[in-house]
Amino acid sequence: MVEIRRSTIVNAPLEQVWAILRDFNGHEVWHPAVAASAIEEGAEGDHVGAVRNFQLSDGGRIREQLLALSDAETTFAYCILEAPVALRNYVAHVRLRPVTSDNRCLWEWRATFDAVASQRERLSRFVAEGIIAAGFRAVQDLLAGGHRARAPLRAANSFTAASGLEANAIVLTRYGGPEVMEARKVLVADPGPGEARIRQSVIGVNFIDVYCRRGGFDLVTPPGILGMEAAGIVESVGRGVVNVRPGDRIGYAGGPPGAYASLRTMRSDLLIRLPDDFSDEAAASLLLKGVTASFLLHDVYAVKRGDVALVHAAAGGVGQLLCRWAKALGATVIGSTSSDAKAEQARRAGCDHVVVSSRENFADAALRWTDGRGVDVVYDAVGKDTFEDSIRALCPRGHLVSFGQASGDVGAYSIDRLASRSVTLSRPNYGHYTDTAEKLKVQTDRLFAALRSRILVAEPPRRYALADARVAHADLESRATSGALVLIPA
Repeated sequence: MVEIRRSTIVNAPLEQVWAILRDFNGHEVWHPAVAASAIEEGAEGDHVGAVRNFQLSDGGRIREQLLALSDAETTFAYCILEAPVALRNYVAHVRLRPVTSDNRCLWEWRATFDAVASQRERLSRFVAEGIIAAGFRAVQDLLAGGHRARAPLRAANSFTAASGLEANAIVLTRYGGPEVMEARKVLVADPGPGEARIRQSVIGVNFIDVYCRRGGFDLVTPPGILGMEAAGIVESVGRGVVNVRPGDRIGYAGGPPGAYASLRTMRSDLLIRLPDDFSDEAAASLLLKGVTASFLLHDVYAVKRGDVALVHAAAGGVGQLLCRWAKALGATVIGSTSSDAKAEQARRAGCDHVVVSSRENFADAALRWTDGRGVDVVYDAVGKDTFEDSIRALCPRGHLVSFGQASGDVGAYSIDRLASRSVTLSRPNYGHYTDTAEKLKVQTDRLFAALRSRILVAEPPRRYALADARVAHADLESRATSGALVLIPA
């Protein structure tokens, strides 16, 4: 076993230093080697047993677990679970002690680990300088009023090794409005085992990106990269990849996020080889929306001939697909839109009836068109503003599919209120229908078949430069657009 002991005097009150160190998730604020940090499974940063997941500035990943923490003794201990270097059985003990009457304190750091003889000297230097001394310097700089150097980022899901290519990306700097997205250069790691690096040509913009940007979904931690959908060319592959080869045209739709970049490294089993008759632009504008429409119409609620379906945001990207596909399955389709111009688009998408919600309550209209019976299913991506009336529009034993919250979270709701008409409520999660290659193939096979039979049509999307992602988000949130939006890397 190797043991490294180091200590330093810190020119700050013990309480101030302890407030920094005891936050097990605080390294991205003060340590220049850490690009991002997140506590797994939603645990608190001072919870014993919590696991923190570091994305390092060089593209590596470290996972560490908090073993002990005492505010009374100002001590904590942690171990390394996973690291780019062979620090076996690494355990560190950190302690602060008051030293003098002028508000300085002693910071002690002891680390032990196992290493083979040929690596002991190298790893000992790395622990002493790369971990302990670097930590001392970073906190001293922070307390002195300095600012940590901005760590270069790696593109999301690129936690493989030491080399990479530079790419343009849009980085989420914090949660908030479109202004929190910033254009930066990032390094994209070489593909590791089971991974592929993609040179992206078209990137899809979807409302789930907005939810992630606002912090509503726990999918992207700042600084991170948004985006769930893109198309392009496989640039290189790692060991063991057999489903795609360099030069293949591919698309993908789903987690993990990280699409807002000109290059990306990710798991190869999430990639879909594109048919020759399916363009990159169609893939980036249709895959995620089309897969969503597929499982909503066939798996969450299986639309059948004779059903009446109400679709909110019927002129939107998913809305138009739902309307066309539900009509082809034999349903009567009622579309709800916010304007006359969008109402016309909804009619072209196959709606039998369209209500402009700014002029008439959609539930009243749906009940009128069904002679008071109500509709069999409501597809609602709006959320807070439509939830109550969506339930009112349903027939007995009707089904509300709430798959988005563009207007906000619906909040607390008593399920007892659903019993008056035996209403069923679903809140499907995209990942549960697409998290394996087999599940994803079911959905994409349906989508490609619907496109080839002309049930669905790949309408030209609205195009934005990647650097204009803020504008695309603002347009999407303002409901100033209809159909799909895409970003084009420079």
